[in-house]
Amino acid sequence: MTSVAATQFLPVVATASATKDFLVVSIHDVAPATQLIASKIVSELAQSGVHHCSLLVVPNYHHRGASMQDRDFVSWLRQLETGGHEIVIHGYFHERPKAGRESVADKVVTQFYTQGEGEFYDLGYEEAFRRIIAARNEFFAAGLKPSGFVAPAWLLSHHGLRAARDAEMEYTTHLRNVIDLRSDETFPARSLVYSVRNGWRRATSLAWNAALSRLLRDKPLMRLSIHPPDYSHPAIWHQIVDLVNGMAPVRTPTTYQDWVADQRIKRAL
Repeated sequence: MTSVAATQFLPVVATASATKDFLVVSIHDVAPATQLIASKIVSELAQSGVHHCSLLVVPNYHHRGASMQDRDFVSWLRQLETGGHEIVIHGYFHERPKAGRESVADKVVTQFYTQGEGEFYDLGYEEAFRRIIAARNEFFAAGLKPSGFVAPAWLLSHHGLRAARDAEMEYTTHLRNVIDLRSDETFPARSLVYSVRNGWRRATSLAWNAALSRLLRDKPLMRLSIHPPDYSHPAIWHQIVDLVNGMAPVRTPTTYQDWVADQRIKRAL
């Protein structure tokens, strides 16, 4: 890869700060319907020293209307992007209708795990490409500059992965890794994420993420994925804030876009 290609989009966080390891905080399911809570999350993260987040924005959340047609929402996103946050395309509808016939394994993934939100789980190439291109064009027309695509629940079919690449997305992420769609390089990086649907899920999430954060503490990239409902559960939110406060002194908060760009720069040197 040439140095020109590697540096086409340069990180906001200076590479001189790379003496620290990195932290990417992503806020999922951002849409007009979740803007109020997402705004509070962004504000409180900033108080803990995280001034750069990746905001995963849904173009038409659960078919409630085109997000880019909401002027106040778009204005808010533009301000965040100008301030160093990243706007990421997050599916299109964030919803997957039930299929007529599904295996038990598929039902576990599409209904129990995601509650019908694994939109790109088994989407064919043509439809996946159409939705990603439509989202990209809508975001561009609104004055936003997304370079990444992340499927809802990180469930991206192999057809969807090829569609994201052909739609000229720079990267995507799964639960356990980050993928540079230009080079096809995969970077192992498990994300911390919570499930708050009921009491036993919340209790399990608290225990699991406490243990996982210790297991991953020596990794060069730490990922923390936040969903709007996390904010409404004090025990969950307090742990998130504690984790962020614990990582802030030893990690540089950045975005996926900037982190991928930094890896390209390092490879080109």
